[in-house]
Amino acid sequence: MSTILIIEDDPDINDMLRLLLRQNGYGTVSAYSGTEGLLAHGDNIDLILLDLMLPGKSGEEVIADLKQKHNVPVIVTSAIHDVSKKVGLFSLGADDYVTKPFHNEELLARISARLRTGTTPVQSEEVNGTNVLSYKNVVLDSESFSVTCCGREVELSKHEFLLLRLLMEKPQRTCTKSLIYDTVWDYETSADDNTLNVHISKLRKKLKECDPDTDYIETVWGIGYRLKK
Repeated sequence: MSTILIIEDDPDINDMLRLLLRQNGYGTVSAYSGTEGLLAHGDNIDLILLDLMLPGKSGEEVIADLKQKHNVPVIVTSAIHDVSKKVGLFSLGADDYVTKPFHNEELLARISARLRTGTTPVQSEEVNGTNVLSYKNVVLDSESFSVTCCGREVELSKHEFLLLRLLMEKPQRTCTKSLIYDTVWDYETSADDNTLNVHISKLRKKLKECDPDTDYIETVWGIGYRLKK
């Protein structure tokens, strides 16, 4: 049985999450602040639900400490709607997030997906002060909003760029469709399965044009997409 650490300062929400998780076969440990969460985190914890708005140290401030103590998936729960701030959470160490208010079914699906795939270090490096992500022959520069593949510049639309960046943040993570909609399209009404499929197809084609012998994106049927190993 997997054990989930709930770090949430609102007693009602903490109790609701604890009951929901236990009803679905998970063990739980509850904490009500970042400091308490760090003390409760250990080898017995398989996943963390982390609220950002905590007393004392915020969720953003404790993510790295939690990861350093015992590296398990961290799902952030937050009311953040700004795409850049959401994406920034991944650079801090978050593996996923759920925007409040959330549906219980969505939260359970994301927990299940994260427990299946686990975590993987972000393949990124600081190059001349610029945040650069690299995977195989693709290099993505968030500051200059540019992408190269095999040394050739790849012209991407805004949504294609954000989609590729989300995938590259954690190369072995499976990005659920809900996560992609929330991060890349910020739940715009225009976003649907057809829109996502078209953007994935275009992204694959552009990368294939530069690197014909390599497949970069694979479909995880019924869940979403991830980078191909």
